[in-house]
Amino acid sequence: MKTIKSIFGIAILFMVMLSACNQLGPQSLDEMVVEAKKHVDAVTVEQLKEKLDNGDMILLIDVREPNEFNAGYIPGSVNIPRGVLEFKINNEAFWDAAFLYLPEKDEEIIVYCKKGKRGMLAGETLKKLGFTNVTYLEGAWKKWERTYPDIFEKNLDAMGHDTGGEVGGC
Repeated sequence: MKTIKSIFGIAILFMVMLSACNQLGPQSLDEMVVEAKKHVDAVTVEQLKEKLDNGDMILLIDVREPNEFNAGYIPGSVNIPRGVLEFKINNEAFWDAAFLYLPEKDEEIIVYCKKGKRGMLAGETLKKLGFTNVTYLEGAWKKWERTYPDIFEKNLDAMGHDTGGEVGGC
């Protein structure tokens, strides 16, 4: 009888733990984006262009995949795909290879993707990693491309024969 009570008690404890795990955080991408938006401010494409025109010292990170980046990006951007951001942002060898300095924790960083969601999530990630001056580009690459259709760069050397489509779609 004591064994049955013990098994029953363990089963109830296990169910409570599983139930608690399901309540710990966002359950969908949209909920994750809403949560990220609470922690990361936005800049408009007009504000970014003004910063670029003024020569402001900013680190502009494009978190799209390389095939998306190579097809067109905002001048001065560094490509760090969202999936490897945590691994590269503090990697001195990565920055040396890009002929740039390792970013300071209080440096102004603006992140963007294709439409905005990956940028918001990347901004939140950078804040969690201790970067304090992070914003995301509202409207992202698509808004920049529509607003300033003649102000972009392409990386034709890296494009090669890669016909992979966009990744993530966000």
